[in-house]
Amino acid sequence: MTTTNNKPNRLAREKSPYLLQHAYNPVDWFPWSEEAFEKAKKENKPIFLSIGYSTCHWCHVMERESFEDPEVAELLNRHFVAIKVDREERPDVDHLYMAACQALTGQGGWPLTVFLTPEKEPFYAGTYFPKRSRYGRPGLMELLTRVAQLWEKGADRVKDAGRHLTGQIGEALGRTAQGEVDAGTLTRAFEQLLASYDHTFGGFGQAPKFPRPHDLLFLLRYGVRSGRREAFDMVQGTLEGMRRGGIWDHVGFGFARYSTDRRWLIPHFEKMLYDNALLVLTYLEAYQALGDQRWAQTAREIVTYVRREMTDPGGGFYSAEDADSEGEEGKFYVWTPQEIAEAVGPEDGEVLCRYFGVTEEGNFEGGRSVLNEIDTDVDLLARELGMTPEEIDGKVRRGLEILRSVRDRRVHPHKDDKILTAWNGLMIAALARGARVLGDADYLVSARRAAEWLWRTLRQGDGRLLARYRDGEAGILGYLDDYAFYIWGLLELYQAGGDVVWLRRAIRLAQDVRTLFWDENEGGCFLTGSDAEALWSRPKTAEDGALPSGNSVLALDLLWLGRLTGDPAWERWAEAQLRAFAGAVSRYPAGYTFFLTAWDFAVGPSEEIVVAEPVRDEAGDSGEDFVGGPQAQGSFAAARWPAEVRRLYLPRALWVVRPDGAEGDRVSEVLPWVSGHRSKGRQTQVYICRGNACERPVLWAEALQRLQSIGSGFVEE
Repeated sequence: MTTTNNKPNRLAREKSPYLLQHAYNPVDWFPWSEEAFEKAKKENKPIFLSIGYSTCHWCHVMERESFEDPEVAELLNRHFVAIKVDREERPDVDHLYMAACQALTGQGGWPLTVFLTPEKEPFYAGTYFPKRSRYGRPGLMELLTRVAQLWEKGADRVKDAGRHLTGQIGEALGRTAQGEVDAGTLTRAFEQLLASYDHTFGGFGQAPKFPRPHDLLFLLRYGVRSGRREAFDMVQGTLEGMRRGGIWDHVGFGFARYSTDRRWLIPHFEKMLYDNALLVLTYLEAYQALGDQRWAQTAREIVTYVRREMTDPGGGFYSAEDADSEGEEGKFYVWTPQEIAEAVGPEDGEVLCRYFGVTEEGNFEGGRSVLNEIDTDVDLLARELGMTPEEIDGKVRRGLEILRSVRDRRVHPHKDDKILTAWNGLMIAALARGARVLGDADYLVSARRAAEWLWRTLRQGDGRLLARYRDGEAGILGYLDDYAFYIWGLLELYQAGGDVVWLRRAIRLAQDVRTLFWDENEGGCFLTGSDAEALWSRPKTAEDGALPSGNSVLALDLLWLGRLTGDPAWERWAEAQLRAFAGAVSRYPAGYTFFLTAWDFAVGPSEEIVVAEPVRDEAGDSGEDFVGGPQAQGSFAAARWPAEVRRLYLPRALWVVRPDGAEGDRVSEVLPWVSGHRSKGRQTQVYICRGNACERPVLWAEALQRLQSIGSGFVEE
């Protein structure tokens, strides 16, 4: 990124890729620090707070237009103390000031621009501002001048306004609305989603259109509970639209952040780890519930992308890839007919261009095209070109491999290589579930490596979880999401691999959550720990955003821990967690779909499926090389289950592996209720348990029949 200043500012000492992008701006940036606020107090200056993230397109635009501009920098440096914050490192700061922006303007987004008093209280906010007024937006130069004059004429009045605003917002952010949720709440959430569903292209709303995987996970469960086919249809239509659209990277795999249009055609090209992790889970569940093999393949391809492009040598996963390369949005991803013909030859080039909608006019800027299958009809195309559909498919498959090779020689988008505990927890959950559903041992290896690496690298000596790792440094006290999402990943890992070490670690982290985050007065968990920096509010919410709420994920974690361990204390805590937010959920259920997913599990009926295995050879019988210490020989339990069992959609089932012998004794230490569950000779026995009672043990063939009677979905035979 070009700069106009050869001397670095304070951001050069930071680890955040976003802050480092601004390290050579002429703006005298501070990171979020007491040094900055002390300077503002001493000099009686307002604070200019800019919040963004490294793969944010409009953050780059604002930097090029304003923060690299000496005229803007001179005005900022003279009248303000300027602070830069990476929202992915400091979600607590972002949450507070986004709430202030929404209260002041009715909208939000990034870059987030907020003016504060030296006491950190906001009094004016917005998002992107051009240097000079345009697009109906005030220009930053005019805005800075106006705010500086306002402060000079009446700083005390401005401070009073900031105190009043933070008092109102702060109280609301830290409160819960207790109540009860019932089946009618689920139905209202379903109806609200149905009302906003796009019956033509899938997805919800018009544009921009986001994947919203937690909504789809809820709809699958609601379809099972209610028998409403429309719930499954919404999931199928959305997954179909996304997979055919340009939001899907047909060359290199993975989903972009969102579509700028209703058709899923033109993406905002950045790719986020959390979107792709959650979409692996969504496509896997849709594969089980709907029986569509394409969704299993899509899940596999997302994992291929993450393992190829987003995996650190140590085992963790990077955060994101940028939309821009060489200063242009989408340049890495788009094609012209000439570029495709040069890559694969004119005959195959015509096939690929017709198949993926690449034209001379283009569907993107500069006559370039985003590959998509929105209007693709393979049978029609085959007839028009005098080929069979199989020949078309073969040419497309080979052509995409060539395009991938050609594209790899282009200048790649910036990769945000920080490793976030929360997002890694989601990816661990996705890989472990993929291993369990698809029977892929490599997925389990990746999940175990990441989980072990996080445990060793992103905890303090006292066990306190940390939020971020980059460039050899782990730092920033972990937030609720870090704990909740990592626990989720560990519980998925236990159910896939059968190694009780992951369950023990999940229990340890959950105990820490109670100490650090739980509100003993009103219930629910705060976003930040009791040992974190004190801001003007300690927020607490169960509302979903781009990510499912940490409070809702934690509720599901606690329910799972209660059912797995047989300890009712976990479930009592989960019930208190659900009650704490039920009043807010009842007002607009569709904004809390992961909360409703947890509630769906809580009311059941749910099953614990105990797989009692015979003692295997010391080396294990799968031949895989696993990491994870002495329990590694537990290897890959789910790989030994019949494929038909792995394919069943059982959204309220938990899997417990109880081997015979010493390994089984270790399991029984944590799950004493399974101590009497044994295999039969050299044959695995399966116990299906409901409501603290287990049916008689059966072999896999009979277990499959019983589980099929429990499983639901609309699988086309």
